Amino acid sequence: MEQGSKTAHGWAARDASGLLSPYTFTRRVQGNGDVTIKVLFCGICHTDLHVIKNEWGNAMYPVVPGHEVVGVVTDAGAGVTKFKPGDTVGVGYFVDSCRACESCGTGHENYCPNIVPTSNGVDLLDGATTKGGFSDAVVVNQDYVVRVPETLPPAAAAPLLCAGVTVYSPMVQYGLNSPGKHLGVVGLGGLGHMAVKFGKAFGMKVTVISSSPAKREEALGRLGADAFLVGRDAEQMKAAAGSMDGVIDTVSAGHPVVPLLELLKPMGQMVVVGAPAKPLEVPAFSLIGGGKRVAGNGVGSVADCQAMLDFAGEHGITADVEVVGMDYVNTAIERLERNDVRYRFVVDVAGSQLGVDA
Repeated sequence: MEQGSKTAHGWAARDASGLLSPYTFTRRVQGNGDVTIKVLFCGICHTDLHVIKNEWGNAMYPVVPGHEVVGVVTDAGAGVTKFKPGDTVGVGYFVDSCRACESCGTGHENYCPNIVPTSNGVDLLDGATTKGGFSDAVVVNQDYVVRVPETLPPAAAAPLLCAGVTVYSPMVQYGLNSPGKHLGVVGLGGLGHMAVKFGKAFGMKVTVISSSPAKREEALGRLGADAFLVGRDAEQMKAAAGSMDGVIDTVSAGHPVVPLLELLKPMGQMVVVGAPAKPLEVPAFSLIGGGKRVAGNGVGSVADCQAMLDFAGEHGITADVEVVGMDYVNTAIERLERNDVRYRFVVDVAGSQLGVDA
């Protein structure tokens, strides 16, 4: 082991079965600008499922997943100015970028062509495969770490690092954060329930569009949405046509887009944040007829993430989570595949016995 490097214990997938088991490895030597973080909690994102099962064809086994990390700083390099030991911090989808491209220069490092994902990426410093938050500690450059407000419970804050910023960032960027505007949220899962919460905190009218009528009570009751549409009900959708300033589409399964575009007012904005495997079909006239716009969004910058956490802290916004131990993680992955979670699994990493290599 390289002098100064740290032995870490986590859980990893070794092949496309996606089965996770104990795994011991080393973290890189803490650099001058790095902080070492004891992982407390880590959310389970659908991206983790895709990667560990190699559904995107890019898995570099063994894969230690996890990119919704909340932890406590235990050590800091001599050049660190932003954090100190004892600080509660977060690490999201990526841990580095090239810092030289136009995206990095304009504060949009989440679109850097050489972005380094927290898990299953390639470290720009030593070429090693990055290993995520399903482990007891991570070493991250301070510029890619965010501060978690003290008002947010760590477990329920963890999914904000991906699911939260993925919907918050485009809402702010495209003006879908103005009081009184009407926002449609397509899908009521990990991302969708966060979009509802942020929309209401912004003072917007929020309508949930779901294929599942059973989610009506949850949407209108506890989550506080103003209206609910069953996406497959043509009459309901027609009655709501032309009523929304924006639509944020969080659905990761294939689905028709034209009925969603018809919900928009002229010059309305649709933002796609879900990632279906099959291409979305968008006929030209469904855009031209009302001057409608479609955009995509991938997570958010570090600044976006910090702004989102600060806003969440001020408004008491957290994810709805089911906290599990690491020994339950394979069952949680199976349940996630069946959409059997309301709305995000979070692993209690610090409270789990991570064990030794299987």
